[in-house]
Amino acid sequence: MQRSFEVEGPVELDVRLVSGEIEVDPTLDGRVDVELLAHDEESQRLVDNARIELSPHGHRPTLVVDVPQKKGFSFTLFGRSGIECRIRCPHDSGLSVRTKSADVVARGMIGGLNIATASGDIEVDRVSGGVNVKSASSDFSAREIAGGTNIQTASGDIDIDVARGPVNVTSVSGDISIGEAYDNVSANSVSGDQDHGAVMHGVVAAHSVSGDVTIAVRQGSRAYLDCTTVSGETSSELELSPEAPAGDGPLVEIRAKTVSGDIRITRAPAPANSQEVHA
Repeated sequence: MQRSFEVEGPVELDVRLVSGEIEVDPTLDGRVDVELLAHDEESQRLVDNARIELSPHGHRPTLVVDVPQKKGFSFTLFGRSGIECRIRCPHDSGLSVRTKSADVVARGMIGGLNIATASGDIEVDRVSGGVNVKSASSDFSAREIAGGTNIQTASGDIDIDVARGPVNVTSVSGDISIGEAYDNVSANSVSGDQDHGAVMHGVVAAHSVSGDVTIAVRQGSRAYLDCTTVSGETSSELELSPEAPAGDGPLVEIRAKTVSGDIRITRAPAPANSQEVHA
């Protein structure tokens, strides 16, 4: 099934697919193209009954892709079964997805991301707005996020190269990795490790039970440390002081707590030439 709609700018994508694959390519000007591919007879029947429509909504039109779920039927992606949803749309379009286990991939720049899923993995390139994800076991990865980030997962890993807005992430047993953070960070894990590659300013609260926590402070930033652990080890390349350090550089407050995990505070290397996100 294929549909095409003429548009004048970015749109809001609302995709509802129980299982399969969702791929978004935000590089098409003036049009939205949707393609649903079924790889077995049962999936084809669902595709034939799918709803694809464009309707006005707020300041942007909303494109709805709704693939029904047959009662008592679940997809298994063995031997190219299931459904693929491919969407080409204008730059900076927003993406909302409701699924149980569909993988989501978005290339290029999208305007915002909202996903509710159980186990589908999520991979995005650049997001000019905010990110909200709730999942049970999904892995999440992003190259750059300009807005706020809120992610909750039970066992999935979280990997963000650059976070320019505030970050609030939780993973029970998955690892958390944030390459560069330019705003406040709140990261919570139980058994997963945390790696904060370069924090700049604001408050960095990193809490874990048995996972290790590593936080690197960008050169030029001052750091106030409040690090506690019950049975883990704490080490720091920075001078430890109970008072806020003097100086003109940006101040970052690090509040790291673990039960048995180790805490390591280091200095981040000189800034790399990362590409800015422009809304």
